Amino acid sequence: MIQQLGQVMIYVDNQDAAKSFWTEKVGFTVRSEVKEGEFRIIEIAPTKDAETSFVLQDKQLVAKMEPYLNLGTPSLMFFADDVESLYEEFKEKEITVGELVEIPSGKVFNFADDENNYFAVLEKK
Repeated sequence: MIQQLGQVMIYVDNQDAAKSFWTEKVGFTVRSEVKEGEFRIIEIAPTKDAETSFVLQDKQLVAKMEPYLNLGTPSLMFFADDVESLYEEFKEKEITVGELVEIPSGKVFNFADDENNYFAVLEKK
């Protein structure tokens, strides 16, 4: 029986730039960074004790190893307590953000990483 979602793979063109974006701009923490030969895995998470983490992997290297693997970016919805403050913080850090809108389940906005992959944040109280 599956108990929880453990990791989400995010395939990126530039691992160093992606690591900087997620840690310096978004505020994630690096859980681990492992390099074995040319293969490098960077595990990040919103907090040290978050149940789900994200693994930044080199898209071109993975494509070479697994040519039939779907390397598209997953559609991710993050939850935050104070979306308006986070929205303003992201704008100050020059993160590309969409419009902050009110939907039936709360306030939400999307944002893009430096490779133009879009993610969303929903206010969760």
